[in-house]
Amino acid sequence: MSHSSRTTIAVAFHSGYGHTAVVAEAVARGAAGAGAEVVLISVDTITDEQWAQLDAADAIIFGAATYMGTASAAFHAFAEASSRRWFSHTWVDKLAAGFTNSGAKSGDKSSTLGYFATLAAQHGMHWISLGLMPGWDSTKGSEDDINRLGFFMGAGAQSPTDAGPEAVHKSDIATAEYLGARVARQAAIFRAGRTALAA
Repeated sequence: MSHSSRTTIAVAFHSGYGHTAVVAEAVARGAAGAGAEVVLISVDTITDEQWAQLDAADAIIFGAATYMGTASAAFHAFAEASSRRWFSHTWVDKLAAGFTNSGAKSGDKSSTLGYFATLAAQHGMHWISLGLMPGWDSTKGSEDDINRLGFFMGAGAQSPTDAGPEAVHKSDIATAEYLGARVARQAAIFRAGRTALAA
């Protein structure tokens, strides 16, 4: 765990075309706004120093685009490489959460979020859900509602396949910021609890 006075949140993500990077940056903003130190780690170019940052973090938020019903191949390679941490129990009792983006509004994003939760469980981590009710689920709602896509496991985002990263929807960005802030708050609670128990 991090030994600084503030909690540390690591956002470990892969972005193939820049859309998921926009979501990752929103998650990071939300966590920082809630008082956490944040490190953004692109897992396809991860360094030994960044592995050490993951090991020291209070929470790791996983993110990747959903390709063919699961996270990208680059993220899967990172997850497989994390098996060294699995053997040594390095990430046990850290907090975990996840986010994903796809071209379709559903796009089987739940499969990717479920995969992230399973990865966290294998490491003995504690999963933090999105904690939001669905938006845009009534005639009074709109696509501008936070959590407009209605995911519970984590943050889901949608961006058109024929548009650039600037096309990530503003409500999905707001939802990602909410997730980052929620994880930061829960990490602070966990840290305070450990400190109290150790006193």
